[in-house]
Amino acid sequence: MSELSSFHDVRFPLAVSFGATGGPERRNEIVSLTSGREKRNARFSQSRHVYDAGTGVKSLEDLHDVLVFFEARRGSLHAFRFRDPFDMKSCRPQAIPSPTDQLLGVGDGTASRFKLVKSYGTGQDAYLRLIWKPVLSSLQVAVDAAELDAGDFTFDDATGEIVLQQAPATQAAVTAGFEFDVPVRFDTERMSMSLTAFKAGQIPSIPLVEVQL
Repeated sequence: MSELSSFHDVRFPLAVSFGATGGPERRNEIVSLTSGREKRNARFSQSRHVYDAGTGVKSLEDLHDVLVFFEARRGSLHAFRFRDPFDMKSCRPQAIPSPTDQLLGVGDGTASRFKLVKSYGTGQDAYLRLIWKPVLSSLQVAVDAAELDAGDFTFDDATGEIVLQQAPATQAAVTAGFEFDVPVRFDTERMSMSLTAFKAGQIPSIPLVEVQL
């Protein structure tokens, strides 16, 4: 049995990830009734992201970098950080994150821990995605729109929570802005490559799948 951690806090090669394809996957159960109506049930509360990084390989150097990364992760054994080229900020893609981007919760005078989340949609239909791997250097937090100093909060990597040094007052909005990575693993046990095929323009498939931490 390996003595290494099940998660390696390293990022998949950026040059390759920015050319990857993929996105969120949902698993819903749909049952057709005799009346013609349907009963639909979500199997998972959180979406699962899947990618193919093969489309991001543009050179033999890229392919070599992926090979080295694959071997260092022992194939699918260890998860790692992946920069989603389509969704990697608390704000829109072309914007710069600000400490008021995402509402994490409202203070009650006692609670000092708040899950780091990104909201998709508005109102009761909004989906709150748990963010487990923020880029810590980009993390900004505010209470009632007043940005906190870096020493006034920490991020608990084990629970995915922002931990404030002082509990916010009742009804005080706790918000955050950040960049983030997705925890993924290789969804294959084999890296199949061919120098001849690569020169002919055939891109290898490099499947990645999000993991729950």
